[in-house]
Amino acid sequence: MHLNRLTCHELVEMIRTESVTAEDVVEHVFRRIEEVESKVNAFISTFKDDALEKAREIDKKIRREGKVGPLTGIPVAVKDNICTRGKLTTCGSKMLSNYVPPYSATVIERIEAAGGIIIGKTNMDEFAMGNSTETSFFGCTRNPWDLARVPGGSSGGSAAALASDETVLALGSDTGGSVRCPASFCSVVGLKPTYGAVSRYGLVSYANSLEQIGPMAKDVLDCAILFSVISGHDPRDSTSAPRPPCDHTSALDGEIKGINVGVPREFFAAGVDEKVKKLVLDAVSVLEDLGATCEDTSISYLDYAVPTYYLIAMSEASSNLARFDGLRYGFRAKCEGDWNEVFSATRSEGFGEEVKRRILLGTFALSAGYYDKYYLKALKVRTLIKREFEKALAKFDVLVAPTMPILPFKIGEMVEDPLTMYMMDVDTVPVNLAGVPSISVPCGFADRLPVGLQIIGRFFEEWKVLKVAYAFQENTNFNLKKPEI
Repeated sequence: MHLNRLTCHELVEMIRTESVTAEDVVEHVFRRIEEVESKVNAFISTFKDDALEKAREIDKKIRREGKVGPLTGIPVAVKDNICTRGKLTTCGSKMLSNYVPPYSATVIERIEAAGGIIIGKTNMDEFAMGNSTETSFFGCTRNPWDLARVPGGSSGGSAAALASDETVLALGSDTGGSVRCPASFCSVVGLKPTYGAVSRYGLVSYANSLEQIGPMAKDVLDCAILFSVISGHDPRDSTSAPRPPCDHTSALDGEIKGINVGVPREFFAAGVDEKVKKLVLDAVSVLEDLGATCEDTSISYLDYAVPTYYLIAMSEASSNLARFDGLRYGFRAKCEGDWNEVFSATRSEGFGEEVKRRILLGTFALSAGYYDKYYLKALKVRTLIKREFEKALAKFDVLVAPTMPILPFKIGEMVEDPLTMYMMDVDTVPVNLAGVPSISVPCGFADRLPVGLQIIGRFFEEWKVLKVAYAFQENTNFNLKKPEI
């Protein structure tokens, strides 16, 4: 039996009944990593010895107490912009290639308290700036469905690790689609929670007002289990909503009769691949067959979503990344001169081209004479988009759309065309601007490449988004198909 191919809920039950041990599970996962990692490049660092030691401790505790938590013995891969105490946290950048944080993020503490085992840090676009995982200082991650193609980004390593069975669960972060895009491209499940639903304490920020840490998994139930563990109020995070943790698995009964589903036509506009469009509309038909009421609708101002998003995100990135100067931690250029010369050389050598591009544009948008014209206007448009989503979600329980407008593209195909890359976020960034929850769930294959269905819900109604996603999954089973690698 290949334990690494099983789901979290299957493995926890097997560990509880002692039919397998946590050590067995971890060994299977690392055996798989050794087998395929040279092809996939999903991880920046792995912690085999620590993970096995933790697994043995868990096995002893089970024999002694007989109790298991929701993640007992489960290997979890973590995106490398989430701090892990005593372990490298690089953000996929040369700038932090030697950085070891002295503390762990809240989500890491909660996963470990629930019995989860952190097995490694996954590859990502540098500082989460990208949607292909091609901008990583540690090389591009490859899509397990086609090793010549990208896995999506910026959480591409987490998605690829799940698709290739190198982990059982994973964490990503989503600023403009960075959980949902790779989930779609790799045929796994990825949830972007409501802004404030999951603590951001210990997340290295790209754009504070947009990003959320999100669970990634092989199926919807596992995604709900991990979300239940990591969500809930955290007093250390000022953006954390004062809401208690709850069990998001209880709503997953497969019943969606009477659910009202809106299908916004703007998400199917020019630029959406016809093969993607067909599979998503086929998914809408499945929801109708299950008893949901599906209706076309419209959301205004979405034409402005991508420029609005990039103005806000780049401006916040310009501010956030000003802290990386090489003086206190991280990479420092080997050059002589005064502080300004060392500072300039460090940032020039430490940051990649895409990060420098976004810092430059963000600094421009925040500069005197342009702040009102660009950044402030973008904030006003964001408010309009948020109101439009609130209006649509007052009528419908959920909205559905393609996660990505295109199929996974070949490595290097778009890396020299940043504007085309930015426009790929057309179906994901509106959700981040609005702050509402959204999930990507596998909905089929075109040309043997995965396609994701995006389900969008009301503020803090992740349970309903998960409910609809689970019903769709249980009646299609696209998640059960595995890449040959």
